[in-house]
Amino acid sequence: MNIRSLTRGDGVVIGAAVLLFIASFLNLYDSSVLGSSAPNAWDSLGTVMSIHLAGVIAAGLIVAARALPQPRKIVGLDLGQFGVALAIFAAWTALWSLIGLDGIDAGSGLILGFIAALVLAGAAVATPLVPALKGALVGAPRPRTPQPYGGQPGGPQQGYGYPGGQQPYGTQGQAQPFGAQGGQGSLFGGGQPQGGQQGQPPAGGAAPAGDFAPFWFAVPVARPLFGEDGSPSPIAELAPGTWYLAVEQRGQGLVAQTQDGRRGVLQDTSGIQRG
Repeated sequence: MNIRSLTRGDGVVIGAAVLLFIASFLNLYDSSVLGSSAPNAWDSLGTVMSIHLAGVIAAGLIVAARALPQPRKIVGLDLGQFGVALAIFAAWTALWSLIGLDGIDAGSGLILGFIAALVLAGAAVATPLVPALKGALVGAPRPRTPQPYGGQPGGPQQGYGYPGGQQPYGTQGQAQPFGAQGGQGSLFGGGQPQGGQQGQPPAGGAAPAGDFAPFWFAVPVARPLFGEDGSPSPIAELAPGTWYLAVEQRGQGLVAQTQDGRRGVLQDTSGIQRG
């Protein structure tokens, strides 16, 4: 499970679930009237199952759906969708339990349980829609904070997956277009590109090839990497705090390469950090 993929909305869901669990031990009805015999949610199987445990289970499903690398489904719905539906059900049941009292004042457990269930359902529904809730719960570390692949603790920052470290394709330092050698302008080892002089476009006014220069980047939150063949199923998940190599521009997306050599299309490039 990737904890860094959790959002602020997931944090609100977790907090509301904890509050809902605490409310299950408080009195459902006004203890000043019923005295020490005032029940809590655990004295009523229907109440604890339909409100408190339903809300806690809903929060667990929502968080699990976000943290798991591959989506899981229950009766045709993925975990997140099923969790949202269960959270709404818990809030709806809590509402009717609160307003359906017959001449009895609500206790702290019932009131707090309704508030927690309402916050849980609201956060579950609003997280995909509100930008403030979609932000990462655990911020990605600064680029030089994580230990790079192949690096040694306390040693020089080297290794695949780190800007300025050991680069693939024979490049060093800042990423360069494919086939270019650091400090030279020839594609085949000479001083000038084949078929023309350096700095001049090819004959006919065509734009020079290789306008895209590969670069290192990191994602702010976990994002799926889709196959280059256009398959809708992700082939990998890019995690925050790790450097990946962008090797090609593909429309609005980037063709990225992972540490194990797999390549795919990153469709959502918003907020990425270049190395």
